[in-house]
Amino acid sequence: MYDAARAHLHTVRDLLRFAVSRFQEAELFFGHGNATAWDEAAYLTLHTLHLPLHQLDPYLDARLLPTEIDAVLQQIEARVTTRKPAAYLTQEAWLGDYRFYVDERVIVPRSFIAELLPHALEPWIEYPELVHRALDLCTGSGCLAILLAEHYPDAEVDGVDLSTEALEVAAINVEQYGLEDRVRLLESDLFTAVEGETYDLIVSNPPYVDAPSVAALPDEYLHEPELALGSGEDGLDATRAIIENASRLLNPHGVLVVEMGHNREALEPQYPALAFHWLATSSGDGFVFLLTREQLVEAGF
Repeated sequence: MYDAARAHLHTVRDLLRFAVSRFQEAELFFGHGNATAWDEAAYLTLHTLHLPLHQLDPYLDARLLPTEIDAVLQQIEARVTTRKPAAYLTQEAWLGDYRFYVDERVIVPRSFIAELLPHALEPWIEYPELVHRALDLCTGSGCLAILLAEHYPDAEVDGVDLSTEALEVAAINVEQYGLEDRVRLLESDLFTAVEGETYDLIVSNPPYVDAPSVAALPDEYLHEPELALGSGEDGLDATRAIIENASRLLNPHGVLVVEMGHNREALEPQYPALAFHWLATSSGDGFVFLLTREQLVEAGF
C-alpha cells in the first residue's frame, strides 16, 4: 500500500487523507498532544515538510517532490507500525508556544500546570517577582522547570527526577533555552536531594496512574518510561509523599501545586483536614490542586 501511495499521491491534501485512513484503520490512540487522527496527520506532515505547524490551508494543494512524499510516508508508516507517539518520531513536544526536545527517556510533556503559570496562581502568588526560588518535582524533560524560570524571571529553579536518563534530556532543554545559570537539575527521589532547601513555589506532575489503568494502557503509552506513569495500586503513592513532606521545604506563604489526573475522588477522602484548591484547566477543575504551606502545617504536615 505504501509503495502504491508513492506512485499516486501528489499533494499535501493527498497525504493527509492517506494518513487519516491509515491511522483510523490501525485504531491508533491519540493522547500525547494531538486529539484526533486528523490532528496527528497534520502535525506529522507539516513537521516533516518543514512547514509552519499552524498554517495548513495555504499548502493543502501544493504538489510535492518525490523525496518529500517519501519522507512523509515514512513517518506515517512508522506511526502505524511502531505505535510510537508522534512526539518520539519527531523528537519534539509543545506546551503552548514552548518547544521541547523529547525521546523515549522521558514521558511526553502534557501538563495542565503549563497553562496555569503564572496567572492562574493568583491570588496565592500575586506578583511573579516575589518568587525567588522554585522547585519542579519529577521534572522529566525539564519542561515545567523551564516554564517556571520563564514565567518567574527572578527565580532560581531546581528540577529533580529519580531518572538519570530523564535528567539527560532535561539538560538538553535547559541548554536550548539558555537557562543553565538559573535551572539546576538534580537526581533525587522526590525531596531527598533538596532537604534543607526552601522554596516559594513547588510544582509537580508526578506519576499518578493506578495499577489497573497501567495494565490497560494503549500501546502508545508503553513507549514511555514506566517509572513516569504508575505510582502504586491507587496511583497516589507519589502524591501522598509530596503532600506529607512539602511544608518543611516551603517558605511562609509558599505554595504547592500538583497535577494528579482523574484521582480527585480517591485523594480528597484521604485528607479530610485539607481544603484543596482545585484550579480550573482547559479540561475542567479536577486535575490540579493547590495547597499553601499554612494549610499543610495546620493539617499536621
